[in-house]
Amino acid sequence: MGNLHVISDYVKGPVERNESIDSAIKQGFNEQQLFLTNGFKAIFSLSFAEILVEWFKNKLKIVYRSDTVELRPSKSRPPEKSKFYIQKPIIDALHLIGVNSNDIAYMVNEDGSVGNLHSIFKNSDSETGAVIGAEFIESYGTIRFINLFPLIADALITGGTLVIDEFDASIHPTVLMSIINVFHNDDINVNKAQLIFNTHNPIFLNSNLFRRDEVKFVERDDTTHNSTLYSLADFGTSGKNGVRKCEDYMKNYFISQYGAIRDIDFTTVFEQLL
Repeated sequence: MGNLHVISDYVKGPVERNESIDSAIKQGFNEQQLFLTNGFKAIFSLSFAEILVEWFKNKLKIVYRSDTVELRPSKSRPPEKSKFYIQKPIIDALHLIGVNSNDIAYMVNEDGSVGNLHSIFKNSDSETGAVIGAEFIESYGTIRFINLFPLIADALITGGTLVIDEFDASIHPTVLMSIINVFHNDDINVNKAQLIFNTHNPIFLNSNLFRRDEVKFVERDDTTHNSTLYSLADFGTSGKNGVRKCEDYMKNYFISQYGAIRDIDFTTVFEQLL
């Protein structure tokens, strides 16, 4: 169970041994109720359970199929009754990644609600020129970045944990590397936010980006169809299979040193097809 001293103030009575904890769980657990909000309180205090529930409710964000995420501000019409709602942090971020010829803003509807995303092009005199729906002019990656940016910012501001499926889809690796570095920057990430994502891009197998314990692999057994999760740190640092920080993780991955990769050859499939 690990060391309970770090949460000793929340523990109800002596539960240092696994047997004591198991007994407390059985006494306080109702099969028809969620353990965290019910049986859990038989071991720990109500205040500790509330802390955990609050984290799940407000600080854990899980984005499944991030390519389908579409976020828009919920704010009403600005005081100056502008026709557009522009989020300056997003514009600044877009300029850094190369979107410089235009601004991207949300159209404000007549009732003050925020509408769809539009690209706004300026005339030579800096007046508003063409206004085109962003989906017709912007790349898919740019729109994905706009939709994900508020989630990233919220995690950093609140100290939350952001879990994103296929984080790197359609977004340039250098953009994502910069975001990863922000999460690793203690001067910016003062609230200890976490970013967890899956990827099929081996470029992120980089010792300058992640510690060995931060790089996880998933390998599926062809017989049982069960998946095993393990990290580079599980290989240790010595011996034949040891992993050292100075090694080329991506190269070693492709020569099957870490597993979680298949030797794929579609030749026979296409021979039969043709």
